[in-house]
Amino acid sequence: MRNIVFQALAEAARCGESVALGVITSVKGSSPQKLGAKAIFYGDGRIQGTLGGGCLEAEIQQRAIQSLRSGQAATFDLLLDHDFGWDDGLICGGKVLGLILPDAQKAGADFWSGLAERQTTLSWGVKKNYAISRFEPDAASATGEWRYQETVTPPCALWIAGAGHIARAVAPLALQLDFNVTVFDDRPALANHDFFPPEVSLKVGTWDQLCALPLPEFPSFGLIVTRGHRHDALVLKDWIHKPFLFLGMIGSSRKARTIFEHFREEKIAPPEELQRVACPVGIRIRSQSVPEIAVSILAQFIDKRAELVYEKRGCAPAKFELAG
Repeated sequence: MRNIVFQALAEAARCGESVALGVITSVKGSSPQKLGAKAIFYGDGRIQGTLGGGCLEAEIQQRAIQSLRSGQAATFDLLLDHDFGWDDGLICGGKVLGLILPDAQKAGADFWSGLAERQTTLSWGVKKNYAISRFEPDAASATGEWRYQETVTPPCALWIAGAGHIARAVAPLALQLDFNVTVFDDRPALANHDFFPPEVSLKVGTWDQLCALPLPEFPSFGLIVTRGHRHDALVLKDWIHKPFLFLGMIGSSRKARTIFEHFREEKIAPPEELQRVACPVGIRIRSQSVPEIAVSILAQFIDKRAELVYEKRGCAPAKFELAG
């Protein structure tokens, strides 16, 4: 999924439109947005992205427009107390610090497009003189010449086996939740973009062909929701050996016991691998409808992503550092 702020910066660079980039570089206490939050401020009052909304964003917008007029970069240091945020409800008591960078589009369309597309790990930052630049993490961290540093990583992969009604509900929501989604099925009539957004990658073939495909190099999650127990077990037989960070399968506890007992008896998978499979997948929210089931599934995946990926990186979906 493309980062909309980076994408807007790339478009502004292509059009030659002057915009100011606002970035939150530090947060102390409670605040409406986190470290690394960004917004693009246009001279005509438009905003792309958000730094928290309400009076906080209105204040930064005023400063950003002034920065566009003067051409001078600026910092902000705002305390969200009663005096500042009563009318808009921003009385969190926290403090946000950040940067306003006029004409950020001048870094170039290629610069911002690379960060927007997130095809590979890229690091960029803002130097002491407010220059925007890429960097190699190890070298940059040692120099002390940076006001802000950020490492952008590809989104986690979500592989969905099965293109039925559950997959149709899960896939578009997963895109919004920053997963890179691929759907697999042996039925071309279902695994097509009449039923899935164009951003979803579709793989069609026999299950033997599909299960032979290697996982991508970045963190991957798996969801098995085929048209029946037999096909679920067929996919699980292969996917249980792949290095998914988390693997879920639709079904009941009874279904899980039946399949797992068969796998143990046939020595398809040892107990420690079977323990990695969440079946029934999803958190318990008394879901009944397909959209509710999709929400319960993705809530569990979000939780596991935070535990298994983001906490190891230090934050998410990018790694940030305040330098200097």
